[in-house]
Amino acid sequence: MKHYDAIVIGAGQAGTPLAKKLAESGKKTAIIEKRMVGGTCINDGCTPTKAMIASARIAFQARKAAELGVEVHKVKVNLQQVVKRKDEIVKSFRESSQRGLEGTKGLDLIFGEAHFSGEKELTVVSADGTQEILTADWIFINTGAKTIIPDIDGIQSIDYLTSTSILDLVDVPEHLLVLGGNYIGLEFGQMYSRFGSKVTVLEQSSRLLGKEDEDISEEVKKFLQEEDIEILTRAKTKQFDLDDKGAIIASVEVDGISRKIRASHVLIAVGRSPQTAQLELESTGVKTDEKGYILVNPTLETNISGIYALGDVKGGPAFTHIAYNDYTIVYRNLLKNSNYSIEERPVPYCMFTDPQLGRIGLSEQQAKAKGLNIKVAVLPMTQVARGIETGETKGMMKAVVDADTKQILGAAILAADGGEIVTVLQMAMQGNITHEQIRFGVFAHPTYAESLNNLFMKIED
Repeated sequence: MKHYDAIVIGAGQAGTPLAKKLAESGKKTAIIEKRMVGGTCINDGCTPTKAMIASARIAFQARKAAELGVEVHKVKVNLQQVVKRKDEIVKSFRESSQRGLEGTKGLDLIFGEAHFSGEKELTVVSADGTQEILTADWIFINTGAKTIIPDIDGIQSIDYLTSTSILDLVDVPEHLLVLGGNYIGLEFGQMYSRFGSKVTVLEQSSRLLGKEDEDISEEVKKFLQEEDIEILTRAKTKQFDLDDKGAIIASVEVDGISRKIRASHVLIAVGRSPQTAQLELESTGVKTDEKGYILVNPTLETNISGIYALGDVKGGPAFTHIAYNDYTIVYRNLLKNSNYSIEERPVPYCMFTDPQLGRIGLSEQQAKAKGLNIKVAVLPMTQVARGIETGETKGMMKAVVDADTKQILGAAILAADGGEIVTVLQMAMQGNITHEQIRFGVFAHPTYAESLNNLFMKIED
């Protein structure tokens, strides 16, 4: 049995910097990783998907270049080269992260799968089956989440794809059927459509992106359909079968009407669940909710003193930047005697379709549900000078403001570089800058940010 001051389970975007910071502060620290350093973000999340989306965007831009007076006679996607480039970027990021851990004095990087065998005791099983027992005063859980595989008849008989396995395809699917009309499903759907696949998206609810305002949802649906992506809402998948040629036959009910869809590939993107089952939390007494997410207080401590949970495993917003912020809260509180909390922190996010959807704060439907006195500003991208000049006129800008205080409550920017534009509004919100100050502010011309003048011009005095 080996004792540490601190043990981190999972080398993701919270665990990796936390382990380094603890060791650098003089704590004898171990970080345990069952797979690869970097977690989902680097290995099969943000880094690889955004690298491949960049390739898909280039293909799309080349095909529409004639609209800007540039003739490109033939566009060919070499998916093997796309994947090779993606793999090289991922390898670079992962190796850099691992070198950082291995080069930190007082930090042990241990590869293996950990589970609790006591309140502050972990058993680590390595790939060769050997076991090691470790104890610590502090334990930090950063094990993330995994794809939910729905219980559909016949699903185990098909070679379905997840957001991880689809990244290794080296041939463009003939017909990709996507289960799930949310952020992950739509990013992959548009990407492979631009690579040359026929794409059908099945969404069980009445519209795409159910957490967003209806006008935003409809605008996303519109630009995806303009790229010949088939969107089927109120669609429930009943069964999967294989025909005599090996193609996948999905039996689907759409608006109560049965139909069959023949596809070459199926992507499962209906949600993610926490990786807590393998931790054997019952051995330590750490409580979870009904879905398996670890329950934490506002400083990310569990019900067991000295055991913390960070990132996706604790529920709430499942974003890399939130996991990283979890790390900053924990280390400052424990090492600098601060009193930071996850309550009231901003939760920005971006869906990397093209155009992007950048979001911050309250949506219109959320503000109305709270009974707030609001005004709403909407500006189509067809009215944005920069968008017209660059040929990027799909989408819209939308902001929700408090009618009394003139403070910005939230925004949705569906535009080229929407994630960058919404960050301007996030900083305004954090600085208590009113929508009138932005309306009459001076911004460089011609930029997308300058169009925020015009957006808030839509609000009547």
